[in-house]
Amino acid sequence: MSTVQTDHASATPGPRILLYSDDVDVRQQVRLAVGRRLRRGAPDIEWVEVATGPAVITRVEAGGLDLLILDGEADKVGGMGLARQLKDEIYRCPPTMVLTGRPQDAWLASWSNADAVVSRPLDPVVLHDAVAAIIETPAVTR
Repeated sequence: MSTVQTDHASATPGPRILLYSDDVDVRQQVRLAVGRRLRRGAPDIEWVEVATGPAVITRVEAGGLDLLILDGEADKVGGMGLARQLKDEIYRCPPTMVLTGRPQDAWLASWSNADAVVSRPLDPVVLHDAVAAIIETPAVTR
């Protein structure tokens, strides 16, 4: 008689993170820095990548996202303005993280009502830990 062990981590859906940047290289850097999952044995992250501001709004309105990572340096529609708009207009907007061009831009990111700010150059440990802290914090305490 053989027993089949199920992997509970794969049975549980992982976090859904919307990643916005008009630059495919930035999106790739973020995915690589954060990694495939938040912790060993945790379910895989489901990345929802978008390259335009209107696509972000459409996806957020559809719901089902655990975190928004928005590129503050994106052309046409920057992540900081988009974060502020989403926080003002979307009921129960998911937590947002803004990527800034430099550490000195953190004050501006605070205007956006972002829940977290990470500056470039992206440090994989800092970015991963910031994402994990937001995802693993119960929604009640946010």
